[in-house]
Amino acid sequence: MSLSAEQQELASTVRAVLAKHGDSAAVRRGIEGPRGYDEQLWRLLCEQVGVAALAIPEEFGGIGAGLVESLLVVEELGHTLSAPPMLGSAVLGVRALLLAGDAEATERLLPEVAEGARTLALCWAGRRGWDEFGVAVTDGKLTGTAHYVLDGAYADTLLVLTADGLFEVDGTADGVARTTVPTQDPSRRLAEIGFDGVAARRLGAVEVDRLRETAWLAVAAEQVGAAQRCLDLTVDYTGSRVQFGRPIGSFQALKHRMADMYVQVESARSIAHHAIAALAAGDVDPVDVAAARLYCTDALNAVVSEMVQMHGGIAITWEHDAHLFFKRAHGLAQLFGYPARPLARPA
Repeated sequence: MSLSAEQQELASTVRAVLAKHGDSAAVRRGIEGPRGYDEQLWRLLCEQVGVAALAIPEEFGGIGAGLVESLLVVEELGHTLSAPPMLGSAVLGVRALLLAGDAEATERLLPEVAEGARTLALCWAGRRGWDEFGVAVTDGKLTGTAHYVLDGAYADTLLVLTADGLFEVDGTADGVARTTVPTQDPSRRLAEIGFDGVAARRLGAVEVDRLRETAWLAVAAEQVGAAQRCLDLTVDYTGSRVQFGRPIGSFQALKHRMADMYVQVESARSIAHHAIAALAAGDVDPVDVAAARLYCTDALNAVVSEMVQMHGGIAITWEHDAHLFFKRAHGLAQLFGYPARPLARPA
């Protein structure tokens, strides 16, 4: 995918904002904060860049840029490990709402989402993951528990995906119980949301495969951003760490390993951008999406492991960010499930 001048400018602008306001200190403040992310940074991104409005059509108060632009933002956020409600709300929540096709709901909810004033949470997975629904419709009401919900602990509107379609529930409705669950990755919070006979408004049918493709490619975009940052940190460190009177980055063995990291990062970016562009154009091959999901996961895991090894003992201290990237890599490997191996195209 070749980025247009406008897309490059968007990525550069988000990168500049994150460099100034979303550094490691901001991420760590967010980890300790009530929502798990830096709320001031999210307001800044929404008000000055309009990131929450990118995937929302203009008739619903958005910018109408599209999926490519919104996932470029996700990639930049992956570079810093910032986890505001971009992926969960402004990408997946918006995508689910648009796929449902309920005009009244989109006109009512999306303008506030575009402003960053409303957060959506997609309630989907059962206990065993995203191949099953956690919530069912019983006698016209929602019953069950949605697991691994992004932004679920504080979202204003819950979008509940069931076998009977997508439903809207107010976050403060009677019968809704939210629990923040401990995760391996402290920089991204997940929640369990229980529904005990909750009245809900049906929005429409949603093709789950289309939503899963968006989820997998959003994760792939974040993995590309995180892998790039791991490479950058490793190159910087090996250029300054001195042993035997010279920077360790000058040793041939480490040069070769960093060259391999570079190839993995660029390959991951190529396959992810190719699938994202095809999905945005409505002409994606499901095998390409699955391949991007698999390759970007393997690439980030490999790159982050190399980063930890080449940093040595400092990489497993709380003060260094390497362990946060390691944990994010393992969390992303499981998020939204995983395609079966090996991949095969239909005959």
